[in-house]
Amino acid sequence: MSRAVGILLGFAADRVLGDPRQFHPVAGFGRTASRLEDLLYADSRSKGAAHTAVLVGVTAATGLALERLTKRSPILHTIVTAAATWTVLGARSLDREAETMAGLLEEKDIPGARGRLSHLCARDATNLEADELARATVESIAENTSDACVAPLLWGGAFGIPGLLGYRAANTLDAMVGYKSPKYLNFGWASARLDDLLNLLPARVCAVLTGLAAGRPNEAIDTWKRDAAKHPSPNAGPVEAAFAGALGLTLGGTNSYGSYQEDRGTLGEGPAPTVADVRRTAALARRVGVAAAGLAIVLAVLVETAVPGRGKRWG
Repeated sequence: MSRAVGILLGFAADRVLGDPRQFHPVAGFGRTASRLEDLLYADSRSKGAAHTAVLVGVTAATGLALERLTKRSPILHTIVTAAATWTVLGARSLDREAETMAGLLEEKDIPGARGRLSHLCARDATNLEADELARATVESIAENTSDACVAPLLWGGAFGIPGLLGYRAANTLDAMVGYKSPKYLNFGWASARLDDLLNLLPARVCAVLTGLAAGRPNEAIDTWKRDAAKHPSPNAGPVEAAFAGALGLTLGGTNSYGSYQEDRGTLGEGPAPTVADVRRTAALARRVGVAAAGLAIVLAVLVETAVPGRGKRWG
């Protein structure tokens, strides 16, 4: 089962190695997207849709070509799938950022933590104190566990290399232009909506896995059902609410993003996050990642055995 084995190897590579320090393909994609934005930008949904269609379409088509070129060689297909999985996952890098933020906050280095928060999210940290920085970190870990780990694994399990690369392209564009700021409200609309669509099911799978990984499935799911709709994002809401219920915390509030503010609602019933909750959240995110990898491998096996001939090539 070359897809399943490739996903397993790619997930293991991400856990051991993290992202490449230099020449990261996702960073290269981001530079390409920025250059195309310079050429196409206008305060227009149609221009933004063209920007999204070209970048995601070409990336997914490249993945499809790689899938077809390697499909007759199980070993080569495994290697390429593993490389693609390692490329698109960000779980280990997220874990490292959580560890760095936890260390800065524990050392009471508030200026350092404010500066470092930009590695996790886009919110304005200028006036945030320790507990608000901890809340921002906990919420970012929760949301990115779905976006950078669970979702790419599930898309890879279902659709292989094009699923992995196409999803990462769409999610990267959303992180670049999918904001409600004056500049991107129209241009980034297509990227934001595509990312919402692609994360619709993975976010809810992540919410379920969060409750199971924490040993508090009822609390996570009850909080999700009760509070997720308060969040402006249709996908971050269920994930952050599930983390709130699983950790026994209250998340949400009003966040500043420089040019605009966003009310994230109130998710959960426990105390607000403190510095000590950062490492606890990161540990839960790691368990969710392992569970998601197992689910993706099972999905890959089911897909490969369901497609005529796919399960026979090893012989």
